[in-house]
Amino acid sequence: MNLNNAVFEAAFGTAEQLPPSDLPEICFSGRSNVGKSSLINKVLGRKAIARVSSTPGKTVTVNFYKVDNIRLVDLPGYGYAKVNFAEKERWADLMEAYFGSGRNITLVLQLVDMRHNPSEFDISMLEFLKDAEIPFAVVLTKCDKLNKTEFQKNLQNMNDILSEMSVSVPVIPFSALKNVGAEEVRTLIESKSL
Repeated sequence: MNLNNAVFEAAFGTAEQLPPSDLPEICFSGRSNVGKSSLINKVLGRKAIARVSSTPGKTVTVNFYKVDNIRLVDLPGYGYAKVNFAEKERWADLMEAYFGSGRNITLVLQLVDMRHNPSEFDISMLEFLKDAEIPFAVVLTKCDKLNKTEFQKNLQNMNDILSEMSVSVPVIPFSALKNVGAEEVRTLIESKSL
């Protein structure tokens, strides 16, 4: 599989618009401003296939990218406080429809900002993925913003959280800026697309 062959297919903003799942899907999930677009661009070796914004809450659609025999799916970010109630409801409906419609999800890359303790939303998402028995990995973004001591402490913290949940999944520190973790994410995607 050549990830550089990725093409943007479509974006859908409501549950009714979601197309049938006819290929394996690998999802990118995380809170607003966690760095999903930066990760997607880095992994695909493209500068701007996914739009990067400095304003949280900009990805409000489910975005589909086709690569060979799989789809990469960029899910809208959660937890942005300034989004109005109707928008949060739309997001919840969209996510429920996406995850509840029997899609062929082979992997969810759950992004967590490594600079902070995982939020309630992050923990809820990890518990949901575990309970739904959806394969997932944790990508700790913005790892270049931490010194060595903070890096080790926060990495251990995430491993402890997963251990308490009785979950054993890959945990990959990532930095788009320093090119850390991109190769591990690519390898994981390729292993799930066979």
